[in-house]
Amino acid sequence: MFLSVFDMFKVGIGPSSSHTMGPMVAAARFLDQMRASPFEFTGLRGSLHGSLAFTGVGHATDRATILGLAGFVPDTYDHDMAEAALAEIHETHSVSPEGLPTLDFNPKTDLVFDYKHHLSGHANGMILMATDAQGDVILRQVFYSIGGGFVLTEEELAEGKATDEGAPVPFPFKSAVEMLDMAKASGKSIAEMKRANEISRGCADSFAKGTARLWQVMNDCIERGLTTDGILPGGLHVRRRAKGIHDALQAERGMNLNAPHTINDWMSVYAMAVNEENAAGGQVVTAPTNGAAGVLPAVLRYYLDHVPGASESRIEDFLLTAAAIGGLVKFNASISGAEAGCQAEVGSASAMAAAGLCAVMGGTPEQVENAAEIALEHHLGMTCDPVAGLVQVPCIERNGLGAIKAVSAASLALRGDGHHFVPLDAVIETMRQTGHDMHEKYKETSLGGLAVNVPNC
Repeated sequence: MFLSVFDMFKVGIGPSSSHTMGPMVAAARFLDQMRASPFEFTGLRGSLHGSLAFTGVGHATDRATILGLAGFVPDTYDHDMAEAALAEIHETHSVSPEGLPTLDFNPKTDLVFDYKHHLSGHANGMILMATDAQGDVILRQVFYSIGGGFVLTEEELAEGKATDEGAPVPFPFKSAVEMLDMAKASGKSIAEMKRANEISRGCADSFAKGTARLWQVMNDCIERGLTTDGILPGGLHVRRRAKGIHDALQAERGMNLNAPHTINDWMSVYAMAVNEENAAGGQVVTAPTNGAAGVLPAVLRYYLDHVPGASESRIEDFLLTAAAIGGLVKFNASISGAEAGCQAEVGSASAMAAAGLCAVMGGTPEQVENAAEIALEHHLGMTCDPVAGLVQVPCIERNGLGAIKAVSAASLALRGDGHHFVPLDAVIETMRQTGHDMHEKYKETSLGGLAVNVPNC
């Protein structure tokens, strides 16, 4: 089992990795299928199912799909170009992706939110179709957006999630037990093993540049969130709060009047800054999802700005360790809110951040595993119930609390010797079972929880 750092952390756009980035990626893949086909196409159609239908409007799923069919992809997304393209598509009822003829596509009639028919493979399902001159479907593909921007076709999902067609890696751990055994046998840290795996699949220089870019995008996102105010889009009229809180925290510095728990406000404001940017459709890094994108950057920023002796040279180790834990969660359970609730998103992010912080603060592999276990264990059962289907309430504050839990988990683990009662593998399996048993209305459908008990206007 190998999942790259660049699989776990992807540069993309808000508000959702599974509901925005995933559908855009799926549309791009469908265009590639069309380009490779011998048929002559004249039109496009699509349908959104399950959670993609129920919360698609709030997550801009329709917008992302339309832009994807026009040739846009998340990692090179340009907001101004996208706005111009959308206006033209709605006016002309057509798209003109590169390498294909102009295709008939009326967003109002050719992209359907299908609330009745759930696709069997995953809660986030969509169907894309290409038609001939008579309007008959001559190419059809089912896609599943399985969380974190990962997209599988119906056929790929059936082949199994463990498929890895790359060359063997030096440390192919697929459980926490295997990870710790390999660390003990090799004398390497989790970050060192993960780095060896990454470099075995690519160039060391390009890897270092890639991880540096990930942190740059994360930190830039924090900075934008800390300096931007106003009202978030979507109709709930949620006011951005990160700038005001940050301004107040800065004004209080040096006054010797702050309670010790004020450090929690710093952790929260970093996370909230990211998730306010995400809610506004800005550029973020999935970590491991957009809905949970603020937790890990907040903890890393906390380490750099508030921990004595912190060094930027440890950023890569933080990301490597976090990605190793995230890979275990994804492989053995889920990082999708539509599949397992928010325990799979903020819970996973908190576990990843706790592991990363523990590692850069000198934790042993056993302490790192313990930190991840503590953080994930205390998110078990958390539902995903976004009000109005928007990644705003309770998601923005929830990232702040996830960051606080991550730091607390790392601190507790560092106070011990790595021996603990509940293994991380058991918590991951418990999260998987809990997600399976959780009622669908609590899994990113906005049909239960806060989504129905809080007025949407």
